[in-house]
Amino acid sequence: MREEDAETIIGASVKVDGDFVSEGNVLVQGIVNGSLKTKGNLRVDEGAKIKANVDATNAQVSGEIQGNITVKDSLDLGSSAKVAGDIITKILSIEPGAVLNGHCSVSAMSEESEGNDQPSEIQKPNQKNKKSVLDENLD
Repeated sequence: MREEDAETIIGASVKVDGDFVSEGNVLVQGIVNGSLKTKGNLRVDEGAKIKANVDATNAQVSGEIQGNITVKDSLDLGSSAKVAGDIITKILSIEPGAVLNGHCSVSAMSEESEGNDQPSEIQKPNQKNKKSVLDENLD
């Protein structure tokens, strides 16, 4: 997302405390504490700090986020990104140098799971009638 595509710009000298909700594209260069939700795209520039849960359609992160991130389509973490929180998205791109401390759930989200901040259950393969490598070595 280019700067001129942003409907809302939270400038480097701006601090937002509370819940921030937008319908359009958002560019963060300053500080956000609370929650940040947009139906558009989100760009978090280097030097920006977000202490909030984040929800967007697409996101490019080069700054810092402390909170869970839910991105409907694509999340790109730049080389200067620092994320402390869990991520749910369809597509995740992480450049070398980015720091991520949290769990990731990367998969196509169904209509039912949208809005659910919990990743889907992982199904284990059926182990019935299968021998393990250890069992085979014992035979």
